[in-house]
Amino acid sequence: MIVTAKAKFLRVSPKKLRRIANLIRNKRLDEAIAIVKYLRITNKKYFEKLLNSVMANARIKNPDLREKDFEIVRLVVNEGPRIRRMKPRARGRADIIKRRISHIEIVISSGEKEKKEEEK
Repeated sequence: MIVTAKAKFLRVSPKKLRRIANLIRNKRLDEAIAIVKYLRITNKKYFEKLLNSVMANARIKNPDLREKDFEIVRLVVNEGPRIRRMKPRARGRADIIKRRISHIEIVISSGEKEKKEEEK
């Protein structure tokens, strides 16, 4: 079973979120939740919320499965549209300030097919 969750238009730079994404990529879901829970990075709240969301989506499809049964198959942090602001500078000039926006997508899989293949 494959389950997806997305978070879009987060007002955080993708570079900051990729630091966390690299830590939990290709881990089991319960491990990823534990890793994110004890991080000392301020932007971990987005991943906590998204991991809980993807687990809730999985429970809707099959309530019998647990967090141990799932593995993060794909975790992508993309850049969204930039917000541009003008900042006045000396001699009538202006600087452009770019506020970056991120999109996160998590795909988890239960690995049921793999277990059935091993049994055969």
